[in-house]
Amino acid sequence: MNKPAIACFGEMLWDCLPDGLFPGGAPMNVAVHLAALNRPALMISAVGDDFLGRELLRRLTLRKVDTSAVALHPDIETGVVLASIDASGNATYDLLEGVAWDHIHLPPDLLRPLAAVVFGSLALRSHHNRAALGALLDKADPNTLRVFDVNLRPPFDSLDRVRDWACRANLLKMNEHEAARLSGKEGQPEWLARDLAASHPGSAICITAGSRGAGLLRDDQWTWADAPAIEVADTVGAGDSFLAALIDGWLRHEAPSTTLARAVRVAAFVASARGATPDLPDYLRA
Repeated sequence: MNKPAIACFGEMLWDCLPDGLFPGGAPMNVAVHLAALNRPALMISAVGDDFLGRELLRRLTLRKVDTSAVALHPDIETGVVLASIDASGNATYDLLEGVAWDHIHLPPDLLRPLAAVVFGSLALRSHHNRAALGALLDKADPNTLRVFDVNLRPPFDSLDRVRDWACRANLLKMNEHEAARLSGKEGQPEWLARDLAASHPGSAICITAGSRGAGLLRDDQWTWADAPAIEVADTVGAGDSFLAALIDGWLRHEAPSTTLARAVRVAAFVASARGATPDLPDYLRA
């Protein structure tokens, strides 16, 4: 029996890094890593009918991601992000506006069963995308896992908008700095997760803390996993690979400790490599 697909809704683009162009966009990175973990991944996005757009589609197809729900716009360019990497391997982004992924369309025949819908806050900068995502979530079965990946990228970081859409998810993932901004307070990841859970009853809260590890608050139980020590190449895509492994473990009904331990190992490997979607070694796919 085929597994239901996981739909990843949002931006797909090119990261312009100091050492070249790399496919990027958080939802696309998640889709690639889900496919690497043997999860059927469906990308819902848009690219321009240009070389960069078609190259993204080609690469996604090579990585076994379903691109049938990616719109091809004849008059809008494929998205590009200018990414800068600091001495610690951390990235900052200059996000161009009015690009293809600001205009995502839902295919009219998108009625297949879905195991999960993954969406992030960046694509919500577009009114068009907010309408499309709302329609997708309305169509999805009530038992479909709804995963909100909070990515606060200035100037597209409206906290009111994030809070509104968080109410439509049952798994929220963010880093500790984003959690502090949403909470309006400072504190350790567990404290922040519990504070946010009070505003989002019934939702699991996952907070990542970079090289320290990550924690998950689910059913009022807090689980923490330390990250392995690595030499960082760049952190681009590490959080996205973490989320893919987290979703995979969730859908397997693994114990949170097992899922988190694997997710931080996957993220550590990605942070030790260049680019957002390096090939995962076999020992991380099992």
